Amino acid sequence: MEKFSRLTAIACPLDLANIDTDQVLPARFLKMTRASGLGRVLFHDLRFDAQAQERPDFPLNRPPWRDARILFAGRNFAGGSSREAAVYALLDYGIRCVIAPSFGDIFAQNAVMNGLLPGAAAPQDIEAVVRVLKADPARHVTVDLDDQSFSCADMRYPFVIDAVRRQKLLNGWDDIDLTRQYRARIDAFVQSDVDSRPWARPWQKAGRS
Repeated sequence: MEKFSRLTAIACPLDLANIDTDQVLPARFLKMTRASGLGRVLFHDLRFDAQAQERPDFPLNRPPWRDARILFAGRNFAGGSSREAAVYALLDYGIRCVIAPSFGDIFAQNAVMNGLLPGAAAPQDIEAVVRVLKADPARHVTVDLDDQSFSCADMRYPFVIDAVRRQKLLNGWDDIDLTRQYRARIDAFVQSDVDSRPWARPWQKAGRS
């Protein structure tokens, strides 16, 4: 997966609490393949009305937030079902980072496994940045995973992420890559076990490998 270290980009304020995964990606679109472009149905029922017309008051429908790569959201972002396609839709739209007070845990896990950063921050810090973004929509925000901070104008705030998840994102690792960093120790253990318990190895008939 793609590494995440530092990103400076347009950020969209989506200051709504309890946006669940069915709002991120409605269930009826789960039949779509990722190759067909899940980004176009991201937040579909929030972004569009019953006639499939854009709702002008939805933040991602307003310039320059249409090109946002960072979202500032309310508490319990993407709770609900475990659908990984919700992460695909965000990434396919262009979102690489979501900052919120809290996340659905399965969503946060899926996000990291696909290279999307879920950063948990204090509600008052998020609100401070959201106020700036609403006053100046074109302003860029910088999210730095190395020092776990996000900055906007002259403001800089911390965010929290699990240490293992942070390591995965910084290195572009999945779970297998994470295990491979211990290859030398694993090989040493296996060899030690072979030496100390040769009788425990599976019996092999002579002439067979």
